[in-house]
Amino acid sequence: MSRMLSVLRQRNFALLWCAGLISETGDWLLAIGLPVYVFTLTGSALQTSGLFIAEFLPAVVLGSLAGVFVDRWDRKRTMIVASALQALLLIPLLSVHSASGVWVVYAVAFVESILAQFFVPANSAMLPTLVGDDEILAANSLLGVNNSLTRLVGAPAGGLVVGIWGAGAVVLLDSVSFGLAAVLIASITVEAAVRAVPVSDVGAVVSVLREWIEGLGLVRRTRSLFALLIIGSLASLSQGIFLVLYVVFVFRVLHGGATEVGWIRGVQAIGGLGGSLLVGAFGSRLPAPRLLALSLVGFGVADLGIWNSQEIVAGFFLPAALFVVAGIPGAGIGAALMTQLQTSVEDQYRGRIFGSFGTTSALLQLIGMVLAGTLGDALGVLPVLNAQGCIYVLAGLLALALLVGERQTQQEPGTGSGMRG
Repeated sequence: MSRMLSVLRQRNFALLWCAGLISETGDWLLAIGLPVYVFTLTGSALQTSGLFIAEFLPAVVLGSLAGVFVDRWDRKRTMIVASALQALLLIPLLSVHSASGVWVVYAVAFVESILAQFFVPANSAMLPTLVGDDEILAANSLLGVNNSLTRLVGAPAGGLVVGIWGAGAVVLLDSVSFGLAAVLIASITVEAAVRAVPVSDVGAVVSVLREWIEGLGLVRRTRSLFALLIIGSLASLSQGIFLVLYVVFVFRVLHGGATEVGWIRGVQAIGGLGGSLLVGAFGSRLPAPRLLALSLVGFGVADLGIWNSQEIVAGFFLPAALFVVAGIPGAGIGAALMTQLQTSVEDQYRGRIFGSFGTTSALLQLIGMVLAGTLGDALGVLPVLNAQGCIYVLAGLLALALLVGERQTQQEPGTGSGMRG
């Protein structure tokens, strides 16, 4: 706990943390409110999945290439511009009032996601430059605390706000949060490290493509990174299924509404907050690969309990309680995976590596969404969600087999300290 407080007292990291706290609260408002709004307008799991597909397509197409630009540009400036544009480009959502306007939701989600492809890897790549090497796990745990706090406030509020005032209210709140985040990020003092860009346009394109291929090659050649890619891909596939069918599960299985969609998912933050604090305080005693493996298995088991809770007792209490439980290993997954990536790659490669992982994650989530949208209506919600929980367990078992106990004896160019096991 003292390590986490020490990290939070560092001005630059504190500004980054506060920016995330504000913008992610707004994001959770919209992440819960907008799918609920689309589902209530259309009544279709398939059209609801269209929203998530629109959000993830840019990550599939641009994620890896965006990471190359993140390594070439000033990361702080990239984050400021992306946040400011995200604030402005949410405004067209205010014009949607019927199912015929759902295409506007898809278009805005698509553009917002394009901007996120630059912001997210810049944020992840900049973090290790703001804290010491021995503080990275604590810093990522604090970001986990951040995510839990924003989920705890934003998710229930998203369902409540859209149920009372409509989607326009959550749109405005999220837009304001992006603007405030841009101001806080602008206050960070960090030395710019921008690589030279070729003067020729053709030379610039060739250089970008070469650096993109270098990043993909580094993942392929480095056993630990490739193993993380496989494990993360399975988790992303499972998450894609969840994103679409969670709303349907609450409406059709639990017989709830917009408010229940928000608060049931929001209570996961209680466990996430506790899990993040535990990881920050004691995570250094457990190697990150083992933490990742155990967390994935625990998360999958908790999910299976949620989906089958109505076989034990009807109502909202048991699934909500299991969401709290799931938050504990969920925090472990995020902190362990991010720390492994950040400490395994040198700074000049981080943008590309995060871009490559982001693209792969988005592609697998997209596949999961498509499967959920089609199979959810054809086979039923529960069989598909049970498969989703099993995929998380499989990812954890693979982490045990591929990562735990590994001793990396040889470093690839561009890799950092490697895996700890």
